[in-house]
Amino acid sequence: MDNHDLLFARLARSTFRSRFRLGVKERQYCVDKGAPVIASHAADFVARRLAPAFPPNDGKQTPMRGHPVFIAQHATATCCRGCLAKWHNIPPGIALTTEQQSYVVDVIYHWLVLQMNSSR
Repeated sequence: MDNHDLLFARLARSTFRSRFRLGVKERQYCVDKGAPVIASHAADFVARRLAPAFPPNDGKQTPMRGHPVFIAQHATATCCRGCLAKWHNIPPGIALTTEQQSYVVDVIYHWLVLQMNSSR
């Protein structure tokens, strides 16, 4: 069993989380940019928008569209510190460690790979 299987099974039971999908534009963006660039974007977004103990505009810092990573963040509940606490047991009010940031990026990237490999 993959270490993300339980998390993704829980996310699939959420009506809100399970409605997110990559559209044609986002899929093409991933193809055009390639995996290393997308992973770099995810790492940058996590470092700037989630890693601080008290991120600016927490709860509203991740747009609902405009980048495949943003969609993945909502789908995987890695969009704000509240969701990280609820879904991933990462406590708020403490800056994310390097390991926690890597975990979040890995979850986002895993969802993107699943989306890119699905027929829709």
